Amino acid sequence: MAGPRFWARTWLAALAAALFLLGLAPVARAQPDLPAQLFFQPPQVLDIALSPSGRRLALSVQAPNKRVGVFVFDLQQAGMPATRAALFDDADVPDFDWVDDQRLVFSVTDLQVGLGEDRDMAPGLFAVRFDGKELRHLVERQGRAFFSSGERNRTLPWNHRLLHVPVPSDQADGAQADEVIVGAMTFRRSELVHVQPKWLNTRTGATRDLWVDAEPAGALQWWFTPQGVPRLVRTREDGREALHWYTPPAGGTRGQWRQLAQGPLHGLPFLPLWVGQGDRLYVRLPRGPAGEAVVAPFNFATGQPGETLVNAPGFDFSGQLLGDRTGERLQGVRVDADAEQTVWFSAAHKAVQERVDKSLPGGVNRITCRRCGSDDAVVLVRSFADRLPGELLLWRQTDNGGKGGWQRVALQMPGIDPERMGRVELERIRARDGRDLPVWLTKPAGMRDQGDARPAVVLVHGGPWVRQGHWRWEPMAQFLASRGWLVIEPEFRGSDGYGRAHLDAGFRQWGQAMQDDVADALLWARAQGLANDRACIAGASYGGYSALMGLVRHPELYRCASAWVAVTDPFLFLEGSWWVRDDISGSARRHSLPVMVGDPEKDRAMLLANSPLAQAARIQAPLQLIWGGQDLRVPIVHGERLRDALKAAGRPPEWIVYPDEAHGFARGENRLDMAQKLERFLRRHLQPDAPVRP
Repeated sequence: MAGPRFWARTWLAALAAALFLLGLAPVARAQPDLPAQLFFQPPQVLDIALSPSGRRLALSVQAPNKRVGVFVFDLQQAGMPATRAALFDDADVPDFDWVDDQRLVFSVTDLQVGLGEDRDMAPGLFAVRFDGKELRHLVERQGRAFFSSGERNRTLPWNHRLLHVPVPSDQADGAQADEVIVGAMTFRRSELVHVQPKWLNTRTGATRDLWVDAEPAGALQWWFTPQGVPRLVRTREDGREALHWYTPPAGGTRGQWRQLAQGPLHGLPFLPLWVGQGDRLYVRLPRGPAGEAVVAPFNFATGQPGETLVNAPGFDFSGQLLGDRTGERLQGVRVDADAEQTVWFSAAHKAVQERVDKSLPGGVNRITCRRCGSDDAVVLVRSFADRLPGELLLWRQTDNGGKGGWQRVALQMPGIDPERMGRVELERIRARDGRDLPVWLTKPAGMRDQGDARPAVVLVHGGPWVRQGHWRWEPMAQFLASRGWLVIEPEFRGSDGYGRAHLDAGFRQWGQAMQDDVADALLWARAQGLANDRACIAGASYGGYSALMGLVRHPELYRCASAWVAVTDPFLFLEGSWWVRDDISGSARRHSLPVMVGDPEKDRAMLLANSPLAQAARIQAPLQLIWGGQDLRVPIVHGERLRDALKAAGRPPEWIVYPDEAHGFARGENRLDMAQKLERFLRRHLQPDAPVRP
């Protein structure tokens, strides 16, 4: 199959420039129900970044050919002329990195092919000048060829991926001009077993070795200084992981490796967050009263993390350490707890943040600054809130007495009226056994806090070992709330983000205490007068499993369930099958899943009792099953087996399949169609006169 073909129509750049200057699309007029298309439209801007000097601004946007490309605006020229950096007619460029002020590097994908996360296993790598010249194909896409100007470029094979875009350096062991670091991946029986870094020149395609002395076997993840000096690697071998620190050669001595930590798979005592110059290493480790993760510098003298630098009581640290380009110091830290906040150590950045927050109150303002504090500062702001998907603004110094000027770049989701969106709130309640249980609520616009109980949709997240809720706009929750339903999203035990104790409490509790937490969130909302007696449960992947088990374990609570790409057969999930292809690694099945879910042999009785397939006779309420025909994470045979069991029992589910989708639905028209079908299904069963059970 041919690779991306470069889109050469120059009028697209002018159109993108018009988009940049206008920023807004017409806002939809008020109507009884906002159209579903508003919630599931593609974002106007997928990625945005200032060049290292702040002279140029690059955006990835959807062009008139319906493909996502990269456009660059010159901020130092009058009128900010735009150039097309990269736009193809058969592929998309959703994100990118600046190599320097002249050159960008990016991978490609096909957003119009519904293969979800599976499509990006080998996305290739390209580089180009900001004006679209000197396009260079650097790494092949798996199974795809690409030709430029009739001649084949020298490219690396598909098993190379971008690891790091360094700051150019004069150091002998650091990045030279135009270079990035890629990793050569080695696989054994389809499982990644080693990643070897090397330098890659983005102009010529030439590579050179990135010398490290005898790195440990099983190196899977690398950390580099901003200049590209390798300092840390995570290894995996025989079900165990380790972190190794590298001291580069100096004064004629060889480089030295030092093991900092080891543990079982996914059980390291701490994880790296940021590597700077010298022995500057910051790590994330559980240290709060409930095992909440904090940030601390690593003390190489003691071989242990030092005093806590950042913590967020009740939450694991989630966010970003913001270092300077030299790697000499941290400029700030971004923390996402009940909402996102940035704390700056840099006085210049702190002053800019305060000025932005004063100008844009009531939301989160994430800033990127070039030359902060100087007369020619350039500030890029992404401003968002629970009811605002986001707007992108640019602040630059003007000539009118040194005052700054704001300019809107774009709205993330044009047509979304914040006044008609739901409020997002986090509650901390008590589960039936006393455990702290975080619950996110999305309340319909206009809902009163007292005496206004609504029908509820309990939306259970997938994973399950992830954090789902954030104080920001989310399309599915807002879509459901726009229909007048209270959306309840519990962070049941087993969810990440709220302390190690909360995560570990979910191990081997599928369908049991984890399911009780989901029920307790709904019962609490009813006791508070927020939810009435009409509720349905829905979710994807593990969330789909939980939706099914809700009908099995707590049939009195739910009038219906919608399960998407759901695990229905725990044994198939844990053991796999010669006859069913999936993407769950042998390592996970040997080492992780038996601990976190259950052992198929030792825990057979427990798993059968909590198998939706084995317990299909107990599923009485109306059920909607939705699948992607190409799903490798939870293959469609999970759904087919449950569908057939329910048919045999005389209770056939509503069965929906998207043949061209995988585990994560990627095609916009499929997401929209699925949302509309979900809405119709919920409306039938949440209306007051709907029968509770068939």
